[in-house]
Amino acid sequence: MTIPLQLDPHALAAELSNKNLIGGELVPASSGKTFDVINPATMETIATTPFSDATDVDRAVQNAKTAQKAWAKMNARDRGKLVAACGTALMERVEEMGRLIALETGKAIRTESRPEASVLADVFIYFGGLASELKGESIPFNNETLTVTVRQPIGVIGAIIPWNAPLLLMALKIAPALVAGNSVVVKSAEEAPLGVLRVAQVMNEILPPGVFNILSGFGPEAGAPLVEHKSVGKVSFTGSVDTGRIVYKTAAERIVPCTLELGGKSPMIVMADADLDRAVAGALTSMRFTRQGQSCTAASRIFVHEDLHDAFVEKMVAAVNAMKMGDPMDEETDIGSVISPQQFQTVQKYIGIGKDTAGATAHVCSALPTDARFSKGLFVQPVIFTGTRNTDQINQEEIFGPVTCVIPWRDYEDVIAQANDTQFGLAASVWTNNLKLAMDAVHRIEAGFCQVNQNVVVQAGLSYGGVKTSGLGKEASLESMLEHFTQKKTIIINMT
Repeated sequence: MTIPLQLDPHALAAELSNKNLIGGELVPASSGKTFDVINPATMETIATTPFSDATDVDRAVQNAKTAQKAWAKMNARDRGKLVAACGTALMERVEEMGRLIALETGKAIRTESRPEASVLADVFIYFGGLASELKGESIPFNNETLTVTVRQPIGVIGAIIPWNAPLLLMALKIAPALVAGNSVVVKSAEEAPLGVLRVAQVMNEILPPGVFNILSGFGPEAGAPLVEHKSVGKVSFTGSVDTGRIVYKTAAERIVPCTLELGGKSPMIVMADADLDRAVAGALTSMRFTRQGQSCTAASRIFVHEDLHDAFVEKMVAAVNAMKMGDPMDEETDIGSVISPQQFQTVQKYIGIGKDTAGATAHVCSALPTDARFSKGLFVQPVIFTGTRNTDQINQEEIFGPVTCVIPWRDYEDVIAQANDTQFGLAASVWTNNLKLAMDAVHRIEAGFCQVNQNVVVQAGLSYGGVKTSGLGKEASLESMLEHFTQKKTIIINMT
């Protein structure tokens, strides 16, 4: 370990200030411009970060293009060993990374930031072990020819990542891309550029220079030039539906492949025979309350059979009230802050819409922190709405905050129809002790990632991705590496 551990997140943030990582070097933006990185729990400035533009993007892509040629020639298993070694190095820094992510995102270290840092490392170790699976096929075309397919890297991958789980969602893109022989240029989220930069710094101690580059900046100035760059052979984007449409349109005009992981309005269906206590505990996990609901898989529509509805709501409200909101660095904290003033205002807007909805009741839960240090922090009390309909605005639009609606149902066919009555199709969960009913439901729900009696976050090895406006393509699995980060070539050798 040549980079010393730095467990003081404020000192580490200062150390990483005004840095991109291009061609193996930490460098500022070519223009010298910066913008502030804010701790959302206190609204204090903790660092500055480069305001990158098209010049910086071009520099990063050109470095990646040069490095990729030698990287692609390397034996696949040797690439895998290096990527796995990155995972091992990052595993030794779980505490360092967890503290830094808690500082810049406001996510509680015990419930969110430290677990994310651990999963980050696991993703690199997992994909590093899949290098031997980069194999083609032998095709029995005829007896006079040897016909085979091979998988080859695409080239330079442009990756744009979000702020809600920046370490994990970056790893799901770059780990399979690197193992497959591509180089990568990442545009970080402007709200959370520090943790992912530290990951890049650690990995560049192991990888050849230029194979993994990362820069910070905003969408129009940095994200758009990356998607538009003629030497970027594939784009992988995680973010909002509106921005995803722009990215997809640009990629389509260039005729390059594009993976999109977009929004969600995920249903949770609780059947009449469900274990009530287990379902309530699952609702807390499913709604990602410890992440302030800032998850595209959050169960923001909870359909509970009318026989259980009132008891379910009572228990859920009590359980969320028992969760502690406060200092993200405190080991006793369950819930931290939301990420930015913009997101804070968006969540508050939707809470207002919900309260103004005819028939709705807002159950405001937990308690805001009383410590004066957090008086300006972006803390939002979780809200559980009852009395809404699936057609109401609050149930049709993604909020990305700690807001969910519990909706009673009676007829099975009707609840399946309601679950599917949305533009989104990312995730869903079903809660029942009836295996036949569970199997029927998960086959009929229009979502790409369905679970029964649990709702865990995405894990390495599980194919993850949505349908409808929730996106295109899969992440986190062998399938994602083979189908989304290689291109298949058919080779026919005439032996006569």
